[in-house]
Amino acid sequence: MVTRTKFAEQLERLNDELIKMSKAVEFAIYDTTKALVGKDVELAKKIIASDDDIDAMEKEIERICLEIILRQQPVAGDLRWVSSVLKIITDLERIGDHATDISEMTTFLAKQEYVSDVSLISKMADETMKMLNKSINAFIKKDVQLAEEVIAADDIVDDLFLQKKNELIESMKKDANNANQAMDFMMIAKYYERVGDHATNIAEWTLFAATGVHKDTK
Repeated sequence: MVTRTKFAEQLERLNDELIKMSKAVEFAIYDTTKALVGKDVELAKKIIASDDDIDAMEKEIERICLEIILRQQPVAGDLRWVSSVLKIITDLERIGDHATDISEMTTFLAKQEYVSDVSLISKMADETMKMLNKSINAFIKKDVQLAEEVIAADDIVDDLFLQKKNELIESMKKDANNANQAMDFMMIAKYYERVGDHATNIAEWTLFAATGVHKDTK
């Protein structure tokens, strides 16, 4: 009974740490977009510095997961859940990396006049943050329907990326002097698109934790 109680406490702590990390990543994406749109170099630098905190959270969650696996030897649904957490934190860490990448680009783009409207990128950021929030909630609540909604929403982000890509291509066609900055914004848009992909991955691991079948193996 004591062992089972300890197991429940560890799972609850794992839940809390996962939520904490996901919130840190959400704020990183939010602030990254704010820095890019507002040309806020100081905020961009803070985001870059905060990436170490996200990395530390990943390591702590990984430690807790391994401790649970080694000491509690979970089986079936519990094992799938803990194993899925290990996969999910990798996606969260990579989203944090993308926030850092965009912020690093912001530090030099902010010195220039933007030749590209950032409204589509802002929309991409909003959609990816919704996906990320829903994917984590789906996992914590074991909500399969919500996870499916996240997976479907990835098409919205992909469509926004294509719109931005076409817009930037037209900008380069009209004026070759826009090429360098247009390529930078193309990269930024791609980073946001990848954030959507990582949120989708989290939703797919939610389905695996709930059903024992990963979407890629269907």
